[in-house]
Amino acid sequence: MAESPRYLTGDGEGIREFIDKFDVFLFDCDGVLWSGDHIFPGTNETLELLRSRGKQVVFVTNNSTKSRADYQKKLDSLGIPSTTEEIFSSSYSASIYISRILQLPENKRKVFVLGETGIEQELRSENVPFIGGTDPAYRRDITPEDYKRIAAGDPELLDPEVGVVLVGLDFHINYLKLSLAFHYVRRGAVFLATNIDSTLPNSGTFFPGAGSVSAPLIMALGKEPVSLGKPNQAMMDAIEGKFRFDRNRACMVGDRANTDIRFGLEGKLGGTLGVLTGVSSKEDFETGPTRPLAYLDKLSDLLGSN
Repeated sequence: MAESPRYLTGDGEGIREFIDKFDVFLFDCDGVLWSGDHIFPGTNETLELLRSRGKQVVFVTNNSTKSRADYQKKLDSLGIPSTTEEIFSSSYSASIYISRILQLPENKRKVFVLGETGIEQELRSENVPFIGGTDPAYRRDITPEDYKRIAAGDPELLDPEVGVVLVGLDFHINYLKLSLAFHYVRRGAVFLATNIDSTLPNSGTFFPGAGSVSAPLIMALGKEPVSLGKPNQAMMDAIEGKFRFDRNRACMVGDRANTDIRFGLEGKLGGTLGVLTGVSSKEDFETGPTRPLAYLDKLSDLLGSN
């Protein structure tokens, strides 16, 4: 049985002890630092506190709709000092996996994307060719002729060079895209997902996440994609490889037990810290199967260590 986490809100001494244990803090973003375009009060001050104490801050997000450059702009717009190098997104993780880890045949290196510009930008940064994504040609209803062409394997519709299907959050998902992705995987393409989050927090409530886009394909294909976001440890390995930190001296901070906290626990980080401003509840953290080392009502409660 997992131990109950320590509740740190209002516990100044406990917060100081907790912060002192770690050199690196990995932060989820949505639901921790902000919700939608609303930054939580005290976020900037909390990050400044950690940096003033010599802590390294890394932003780790499963949101695939934005590239690292986009995220850096968002952080700047919210008044959070950052550099692109401090950001690790699921779209970047997936692009690294495709370009540097997957050993694809020369004639099967193209990616069919279900997703937004964040994925496209990161694939371009790794010189990975792709189709689909935000291309308007795919933002339409399927036609009777499409069924026939797909069934016949028409190379004008089913590109024979596609060797990977990469699924992220797609704001324009439709039956045509799902049908093409389905047939690419049936024909041997590698099935990848930027992440499998079922929901995402925005404007004080929840909306379908990237996992909701891959769900129809999982059902139709009868197979799961390889997920390159939290809690997949391929992402943790890539983060550690880039930032070169001691896992025992690192802490994952997140709002979602089954992704953020699980990511830190399975990655054998020294600490995990939950916050109650996103998906998981106090009950999830206290009695659920995946429990953080400690939790707070909100991130800015760390300021109580002053």
